[in-house]
Amino acid sequence: MIKKQRAFLKWAGGKFKLIDTLTELLPEGQRLVEPFVGAGSVFLNTDYPSYLLCDINKDLINLYNIVKQDPEKYILAAKALFVPEMNQKEAYYKIRTEFNLITDPFVRSVYFLYMNRHGFNGLCRYNRKGGFNVPFGSYKKPYFPENELRAFSEKSQKAEFRCIGYEEAFDLTKKGDVVYCDPPYAPLSTTASFTTYVGTGFSLDDQALLARKSRHTALERNFPVLISNHDIPLTRELYHGAKFATIKVQRNISQKGSGRKKVDELMALYDDCYHSENG
Repeated sequence: MIKKQRAFLKWAGGKFKLIDTLTELLPEGQRLVEPFVGAGSVFLNTDYPSYLLCDINKDLINLYNIVKQDPEKYILAAKALFVPEMNQKEAYYKIRTEFNLITDPFVRSVYFLYMNRHGFNGLCRYNRKGGFNVPFGSYKKPYFPENELRAFSEKSQKAEFRCIGYEEAFDLTKKGDVVYCDPPYAPLSTTASFTTYVGTGFSLDDQALLARKSRHTALERNFPVLISNHDIPLTRELYHGAKFATIKVQRNISQKGSGRKKVDELMALYDDCYHSENG
């Protein structure tokens, strides 16, 4: 059994635990395109000749490009913050305040990893003014992912990282591509709405537009598009015409340990072969 590669970031909705199922569902192709790359677990645990990895989070894409280009310089700078005196509330909030004031890409990328590992639950969240606002996490000894950073940098030599929205990512697709979409999930209920980590959120209208874009792209350009989301009546309706697979997953982002329960996850595959056979 091949050892799975962990991402160096903690991430809400990360796909590490679903990799075995996902790799079975993802078709072969020349390039994997991810319009919502997140922590990159799918990228790290698949073997396509090349990758186009996109996200609207500028800090995330900036970080990935820096780790790709100069991992040793980055590791040296980031590791210096993973010391006991920096694992304190006052130190964390000082870094968070500086992060929200500075524009230097390298410093922001170093602070981003620090806050990801020292902040609450590894969340990545910004306020309406664009300020990072995740509270201190109070962990005994935050882990510094040195090996994971090097592995990411090595694998990323086959990847292009772009800070663009999903529509632009779809527009850059070409014959031979395989697309995997892991959008912010539709809420399980009207009270469980989770605001996405950038900007104003991913609305139900966005969910519908993504579904339509995925379906049309698969049909018009003749390559497969796989989407993951909560398995609820809404998503089954949105992804009509797709082939469905359902898997159980552990929800890892929850304030109460007792609130972490298994929920069904839907994998919807738009495949040109399927459509041509079924009309």
